[in-house]
Amino acid sequence: MKMLLLVLLLVNVSQHALAVLVEVNEGVESVLLPCQYSGFIPEDPTVMWTRSDLDPKSVYLLREGGDDLRGQNQRYSGRTSVRSDALDSGDFSLTLRNPQLTDSGSYTCSISDGRRERRLRDIQLQVKDQQVEVKVEEGSESVILPCKTTPDLPEDTRVEWTRSDRELMIVHVYSNGSDHLNKQDGFYRERTKMNEDLLRTGDLSLTLKQPTQRDTGGYICTIYRDKDILRQKLVLQVKEPFPSWVKALLVLLVLLLVSGGLSFYFLQYFMSVYKVEVDSGVESVQLPCKSAVHLPKHGKVEWKDNEDDMVHMYQNGSDQPEEQHQFFCDRTKMKKNRLRTGDLSLTLKYPTERDTNTYTCTVYRGDGNILMKKEVLLHVRVCQVEVEEGVESVQLPFKTTQNLPGDVGVEWKDSSCRRVHFYPEGRTPQQHQVYRDRTKMNEDLLRTGDLSLTLDQPTERDSGKYICEVNTMEGNTWKMFRYKTVQLKVKGRAQVQDQTGIIRNRSSSIDPTPLMADQSV
Repeated sequence: MKMLLLVLLLVNVSQHALAVLVEVNEGVESVLLPCQYSGFIPEDPTVMWTRSDLDPKSVYLLREGGDDLRGQNQRYSGRTSVRSDALDSGDFSLTLRNPQLTDSGSYTCSISDGRRERRLRDIQLQVKDQQVEVKVEEGSESVILPCKTTPDLPEDTRVEWTRSDRELMIVHVYSNGSDHLNKQDGFYRERTKMNEDLLRTGDLSLTLKQPTQRDTGGYICTIYRDKDILRQKLVLQVKEPFPSWVKALLVLLVLLLVSGGLSFYFLQYFMSVYKVEVDSGVESVQLPCKSAVHLPKHGKVEWKDNEDDMVHMYQNGSDQPEEQHQFFCDRTKMKKNRLRTGDLSLTLKYPTERDTNTYTCTVYRGDGNILMKKEVLLHVRVCQVEVEEGVESVQLPFKTTQNLPGDVGVEWKDSSCRRVHFYPEGRTPQQHQVYRDRTKMNEDLLRTGDLSLTLDQPTERDSGKYICEVNTMEGNTWKMFRYKTVQLKVKGRAQVQDQTGIIRNRSSSIDPTPLMADQSV
């Protein structure tokens, strides 16, 4: 019996684990590493979460009777859990509390019947430094550099404020209930202070008096609490005050523009946020950014998203792909002759709903000062398909470029990562049993580029999100180069009430024979 269940388990799980990237900022309460399984659970099952680069490699282990943490790596002690009904629901997702930078790595979710182990999912967790940006105008009386942690800190807590963008520079030190400024850099002498009741409140923020542009840079708040070492980063930007003569000149310019009827263009060019909408699955989208000012030869152009991840960088006459975030790798390009034309628009290939974000185009002079900044709000629409239960079939549309390469692989999955359909058939394990004998794709899809999926006999249970990934072989690995999401809604048959008071489905036929007096409804 065990062998039969194990065979069914192997059929229902893909032979290649689908690696998922999970990013989280250090300091959040918890992060969820997803792992859902819809196949048969063997007798005496064991669910394992492991990290192969650790010794011991066990992160979490679940048996029929509950947690088994005897062999757990101590760095995860007291920080892991799964749902109480995990073995019943098939949801083996791991909750990791208080994620730290050292938690970054590759995690594997597996299931075993005691003799054989099956890998279900690989998760790549990336815990990022939580970096805050603080802006203040030069000439202000003071600025607060925020740093907060849990309240009621122990008496021997030590707090160090340092500069992170230079050689070690001590900004402020607090230890054993008082300030210790004997090692403080002279540049910050008598310019810093911390809250008096910081141990009780956990507010370790630093007040910096009379900020100047020389204070611009990165700062680190390091907290030594018992055996824990916590770090929080921030960037301080002290801006040059706006000269009064410039303000007066701008006011005069606006008045002249209003009188000339050009105020609308002025406001649109300098103050508006571009909005771009595009459908998921298109080949590319352009994020516009055009400049009317002269761009220096040794300047720099940065495209970043709302999370401050680098989307594209151009500097010293060429693109800098090594600076770009891996999520945008090989997906961006800018126009040629960009400095001469002033057209700094960015082309983003194969946009998906995950690309919906606010993107900022920033132009820097050679000395690092900002010359221009523009924002573009991109919204990638998810394709919506709605159908009524009872129809013969429904089509999930996806049309891409024609004459696709012969080694292409097309995979349709549902929101639970269950395989709905794969082309070409026979190369990988079979589709999930829920979709068995219910799906088909066009025969000449490589020539036409029509990757639409036909799903027969749709029901309400088929409602949800469907994802189509198009991959090609590079060496011995698959690489995704197209992606589309379709949201399917299957509505249940509406019920209607005829004149006799009988409730019937709209699609059913109503018997016209009248009820006899002795008939009961």
